[in-house]
Formats: sequence, C-alpha cells, structure tokens
Amino acid sequence: MPNLSVLGAQWGDEGKGKVVDFYARHADLVVRYAGGSNAGHTLVVNGRKLAVHLLPSGVARPGTLCVLGDAMVIDPTALLTEIDDLGRVGHPIDEASLRVSGRAHLVLPYHQELDALREGGPTAIGTTRRGIGPAYEDKMARRGVRVIDLLKPARLRQRLEPALSEAAARIEQLGGAPPDLETVLARLVEQGERLRPYVADTGVLIAEAIDAGRTVLFEGAQGGLLDIDHGTYPFVTSSTTVAGGIGAGTGVGPHLLGALVGVAKAYVTRVGEGPLPTEITGEDQERVRKLGDEFGSTTGRPRRCGWLDLPALRYVVRVSGLQWLALTKLDILAGLERIPVCEAYRLRGRVIEHLPADPDDLAAVEPVYREMEGFPPLRGDERAVEELPAGARAYVQMVERALGIGVCLVSIGPAREDTIVCHALP
Repeated sequence: MPNLSVLGAQWGDEGKGKVVDFYARHADLVVRYAGGSNAGHTLVVNGRKLAVHLLPSGVARPGTLCVLGDAMVIDPTALLTEIDDLGRVGHPIDEASLRVSGRAHLVLPYHQELDALREGGPTAIGTTRRGIGPAYEDKMARRGVRVIDLLKPARLRQRLEPALSEAAARIEQLGGAPPDLETVLARLVEQGERLRPYVADTGVLIAEAIDAGRTVLFEGAQGGLLDIDHGTYPFVTSSTTVAGGIGAGTGVGPHLLGALVGVAKAYVTRVGEGPLPTEITGEDQERVRKLGDEFGSTTGRPRRCGWLDLPALRYVVRVSGLQWLALTKLDILAGLERIPVCEAYRLRGRVIEHLPADPDDLAAVEPVYREMEGFPPLRGDERAVEELPAGARAYVQMVERALGIGVCLVSIGPAREDTIVCHALP
C-alpha cells in the first residue's frame, strides 16, 4: 500500500480509530500530526476495547512504528499512563514501537488548571479541560516548553520559570492556585528520563522511511469542522485538523501524503458547545445515542446527535481535498422507516448549499431535508456492498453522488471484521 492520510470529516468522533486500525495492517509507520490528549480513539481488538488518546491507533498492530509528530502538544503524564496501561493489557510499548518528536510541545499542569478555570466561567466553549488550548497559546507566544527540553534539566528550568510565572498570574486572576515550580520541575525531570528512549527527530525518521519504500499512514485527530482556521470558530480545537496540517505537523512534503481519506459517520455527532444544524430532538436523539454508544471516549460526555449534514461534509471535502470517504456506523440507522438527510440550508428565505462562514448565519440556518428509504437491521456478517439491504446500498450511493468522491469503506459494527471494502485505494 502506498502512503495514506486518514482524517476526520465532521466534528470529530467519526470512527477514525477503527479506520486507521484497519489500514494500519499494511503500514510500517502510523504518524499522528496534531492535537493532544483531547483526542480519543476506541479500538475493539479480539473483543476487548482499547482507548487511546495520544498514541496513534496503529498501536494495536504489532510491528508498526507509531510516531507523535512535531505539531502535537503532549501531556507527559498522560503519555506515560497510556504506555503503562497498554503494557498491562498485552500491548507493550518500547522504542521499537514508538517515537516522539522532540519538537512537540508539552501540556503542563498549569495549562490544565487554566483550561478548567476558563471552562468553569462564562466564556466556556466545551473543551475537554485537558490544557490543549493554553499549551498552543504558549507555543504561539514562543514561551512553550518542548519535549526536547525534558532531556536537559538546566534548560528545562530556564524555559519553565518564565512560562509558569506568566501562567500563575492568569490562574490567580481567575481565582485558582498555580502549581509550585519545584514540584512541576521535579516531576518533569523524572518523566523526561522515562521518555528519553522514545525522543527522536521524527521528521528525519519519516523521510528515511519513505525513501526506503516503507508505507506511512498519517492519522488525524478531531475533525475538519473543528479546525482552528476552517472550523465553526470559536467552537473549535486549537490545532490544524484539515489535510493541510499534515505536512506542517510532520515535516513531510504534501506530495508524499498519499491518498486522502476522510472519515464520516452515516449521521453526525458533536461534543460540547457550538452549532449543529441537523441536531435531532426527542426519542430519536436518545435512540441514536444509545445504539451508537455516543459518549466521548476522552470525557464520557454524551454526544449531541444529528442527521447527516451534506453541506458541512462537502465543505470539509473541499477544504481538505479529500479523495475518498470511509462511512462509519451505517448499522445505527438500521430499523428506521425513513432517514432524513440534510442536502441544503435555508437562510433567511434563501436556499444555500454551502456552510456559511459567518457564525450568526450558521446559527440561523434551517436544514432542508430529503428523506431516504430506511432499511432493516443488518445481519452483521455482510462483507460486500452487494450483501447490504437495498436501502443501505442506496444510502451509500447517495453519499457518493452528493460528495463527488467514492466511499472506500463502510463500517457496520465496532469490530475489525465489521468492515466492508467498497473500493481498493490506488
């Protein structure tokens, strides 16, 4: 398999973990390029659920090298916890299976304190309170602390002192108590020694792998509609989640990214605040949430559920230049007599087919629905599109026509084998 990039095409939680895990069987490296422990991927391997937040989904594939890229923000406590937890369930992680970019920035205790204080006030936007936004703020203000600083205690103190001093003033202003410098420093020095074997110049590592003809799978976090520049601002994440961020986040030229595969549910979900034009109400909301197990893998919060939003999906296809779509959780729609699909919006009397850039306009749109024929519950052993009920096949074909790209995979259940390959990637 040539190189491949897999990224979210909605508001996150689209099932990227399963799709990456499926394609990772052909990959030598799986590389994550942005975000931090605010991401959550749930894998089901041999009947056991594995939840990862920092480590790429390829971690469940023996012999695959996982890489945390330059543009990530990494909580060292969370990373070491994941490494230890996976070891306890039979997936040991060592330097042969994980490399961490020295250029990646750290999420530190004061970032998490700031995040929690802000989310407890009137400016809350529904973050995971994992400190991601404040860590990216420090990065852009050039006061961030990086993974490579962990390896040199003297430089670590030099970087940490002014950063913590700056954060302390903001924490106190919000009514919190900043962490103690010496306590934070001692903990980071200890964690740095544990992480030392994993730290590398990952850009060189990836380039050498590609030059040697090895296959690299680039794994996204969150979704295109949460992108800091192109998402539904300000209810977005703090990193670049669209395809343009892959090269910047890994040090790889865009011509080496391979096929661009977006992942979308057969419906939509969103965690936290922000617009969701097709949000379902009443019993159907609870039905979809329950059947789809729509609770955040990072926070456990119930996800808001909506019908498939084609204008929003077309927008992400355009912004990321997606060439293929993996459609997940088609089975959750089974049993419905009719399935609404939003094909346009009505905005102040006008029908539009694009996602508005103005947040006031997006908040004001009304979905224009078409109804698709429902289909009966799936057997669960379908392994080809032709084996699906007619209504399910029509739904997949409708998505392809609406987006102008092919559906390469359809997921009809949480397990690895519950996957239908519609098209082989070139």
